[in-house]
Amino acid sequence: MNRILQFILILLTVYACNGGNGQPRRTAVAKAGDRVLFLDEIPMNVIIPDTPADSAAYVQNYINKWAKRELLFQKAATNLSPGQMEEIDYQVAETRRNLVVHEYQSMMIIQKMDTVISREEMERYYEGNGEGFMLTSNIVKALFIKLPVETPEMWKFRSLIRSDKQKDIQELESLCYQFAERFDDFNEDWITMDKLSVEMKDEIPNQENFLRWTKFHEARDSASVYLVAINDFRLRGTLAPFEYVMEDIRRLIWNNRRIEFIQELENGIYNEGLKQNSFKIY
Repeated sequence: MNRILQFILILLTVYACNGGNGQPRRTAVAKAGDRVLFLDEIPMNVIIPDTPADSAAYVQNYINKWAKRELLFQKAATNLSPGQMEEIDYQVAETRRNLVVHEYQSMMIIQKMDTVISREEMERYYEGNGEGFMLTSNIVKALFIKLPVETPEMWKFRSLIRSDKQKDIQELESLCYQFAERFDDFNEDWITMDKLSVEMKDEIPNQENFLRWTKFHEARDSASVYLVAINDFRLRGTLAPFEYVMEDIRRLIWNNRRIEFIQELENGIYNEGLKQNSFKIY
């Protein structure tokens, strides 16, 4: 082990013992071109290996990676033209400016912007912008059951899934908990017909006709039987139900508020700058 690593390991031990609270004099551990790496720049508080050998390997690996990055950077900097370096400096400055502004805007949005969106507001938006909520897929409310092919008394499932009586639905749920591989009640949430087709492993070539004329459907493969009861549907090209697009509307309203808030924030700061003579046009 070289002498510098021995010295680093001693300091690592001290660092681990005192938790890094001491204020030692900065110690150089490597140099690449005109750039010096100091011991306190090595992130020992993030990873302190268990054994001295591991510590030595960790430090040596970090130094090697640092040296490669530094030498590559210095080589690139000396070979790029002044114009290229100026463009890089400009991009770095712009990126920093944008990050600072974005962070400030985010902070002000959290502190000042009204983020409460009521159902009534979403309904008004829905009613006033219906053309933007036309369905691009067929959607359904349905009951879906997947059963092993050897399930006993399959006829019961076929009968109960067709019923809308509460006692039959409860009996069906009880049977499904005993025998079903899947039991999904999509009657509360709309799903696309494409998704339902995937679930029941049955491609429906003409979904529109299928939905218009089918209330109950059964499909099967070598291992499973798939039962579907369709209780409601909407066809592509028609207005989406409010519940189906409600979260999209919430996001749209929030984003509109955000844009408005940022514009007001920028205008307010601009006008304040004019009043305080912080901004002048020559």
